[in-house]
Amino acid sequence: MAEVNILSEKRVKTTKGDLNQLRKAGNVPGVLYSKEIEQPINFVTSELALRPVVYTKEMHLINLKIDDKEYKCILKDTQFDPVTDRLIHVDLQAIKTGEKIQVQVPIKLEGLSIGVRNGGRLQQHLHRLEIECLPKDIPDIIPLDISNLNISESLHVKDLSLGDINILSKEDALIVAVVAPRGIEETSGTEEEGETDETPATEETGKQETENN
Repeated sequence: MAEVNILSEKRVKTTKGDLNQLRKAGNVPGVLYSKEIEQPINFVTSELALRPVVYTKEMHLINLKIDDKEYKCILKDTQFDPVTDRLIHVDLQAIKTGEKIQVQVPIKLEGLSIGVRNGGRLQQHLHRLEIECLPKDIPDIIPLDISNLNISESLHVKDLSLGDINILSKEDALIVAVVAPRGIEETSGTEEEGETDETPATEETGKQETENN
């Protein structure tokens, strides 16, 4: 897992006005949580420093320096302004070597499925997998090969095996599926209806011919 160094300062003022001033200056307030810390630590860092860990699909180990202390942590949550879509808050969780941690890791689909090559449509339902493992075992991403996935086939969480990593997501959760294109589905339905309508007409025609004879 890639590492990112972030410098920050302990944040004392927490009023709405103070936070708005920090954001206007290009900074982002955050909170660091840890089992070893009685009270969460409020900190502030630059929005630019957080970009490598926020605007990415991969997991990163963060070396967060708050004043003169350093903490190893991971990104747990983010908040964005609903109007400007700018980052306005982050939650970080400190981790400890040798102690398992629960995290959500992005799923990355790899390969071009047989079904898609045959005209099917790919639908990804689950984008992150919740796992539990040691910090050293946290993967950047969880690769999922879909090359052999054909039309009407799918992959669920129960189909995955990650070795020493414990999967916490529900086993029956659907990750990805290849469905038939809409055109084929509609054409198939039309043909079936046509066959049903034609059968009585043919039988009726046969009866009329027999009576005439």
